[in-house]
Amino acid sequence: MKKLLLSSFAALAFAAGSSAFAADLRPAYKAPLPPVPVASWTGCYIDGGFGYGLYNQDSFSETSPGLVPFGAKVTNGGRGWLGRAGAGCDYQFGSSWVIGVFGDYDFMSLTGSFGDPSGPVVGNEKESNAWYVGGRLGYLVTPTVLTYVNGGYTQTRFDAMTFFTATVPSVTTGLGIPAHTYNGWFLGGGVEYALSGIIPIHGLFWRTEYRFAQYQTADVPVITVATGAPFGIAEHMQKYTQTVTSGLVWRFNFGGPVAARY
Repeated sequence: MKKLLLSSFAALAFAAGSSAFAADLRPAYKAPLPPVPVASWTGCYIDGGFGYGLYNQDSFSETSPGLVPFGAKVTNGGRGWLGRAGAGCDYQFGSSWVIGVFGDYDFMSLTGSFGDPSGPVVGNEKESNAWYVGGRLGYLVTPTVLTYVNGGYTQTRFDAMTFFTATVPSVTTGLGIPAHTYNGWFLGGGVEYALSGIIPIHGLFWRTEYRFAQYQTADVPVITVATGAPFGIAEHMQKYTQTVTSGLVWRFNFGGPVAARY
C-alpha cells in the first residue's frame, strides 16, 4: 500500500514538473508595435526665395500702322538676379502623388542691351517683374522629399527703353519704346526637401526649381520720348525667360497622420 501511494505521488510530481517546463517553452506574447504615421502633404503653404534668370528675344522693325516688316531679324537678351514670393495649396492622393495650385510673383532686374541694325540704334532693356498662376503634379520619392513638374499662365513687364545711336560717341535719338506687358505660358520642375531633421521648425522645407516661360509676340510702337507720340515704326518682339530659384517653403499643417505604416 505504501509503495502504491509513493508511486502515485511520484507520478503526480512528474506531471506537474512537465507542465511547468512546457509552459516555460511557450513563446512570450508581445503586443504589436504602434503604426508609424505618414506625413500628409495636403494643405497650404507660403514660400520665398532668390535666384538667377536670363531672357532672350527675337525682334524686327515694321511700319506702324500697316505692320510691314523691314530690316533684319535680330536676337538680344539680358540676365540678372530675381526674388520670388508665392503661395499655394496641395492635395496628396494615393500614397505617393501630390497635386496642387499656386501663384508666384517675381521682382526682377534682368538687364541687357537691345540693338536694331535698321536704325541703327541701341538701348538698355530691363525685365522688372513677372507673375505666374498654375498647377503642379508631384511624386514623393520619400515621405519628406517631393519631385514635381508645373505649368500655367504668366505675365511679365519690361520697362520703357530709350534709343541711342550706334556710334561713338553715342547720343540719344529722342526715340524709344514704352513699358509693355507680355502674356504667355510657362513650364518648370523642381524638388522640395524637409528640413525638419536639420532645423527644428515644424513644416519648413527647402525648394529648388527651374522655370521656362515663353511670351506671345507683340508689336510695340516706337514713340517720341518727349511727347509719347507714335513715330511711325514698331518693333515686333517675342520674349523667352528662364529662371532658377532656391528658397524656403513653410507648410501650415505638414506632419498630420493620414495613414498607418508598419
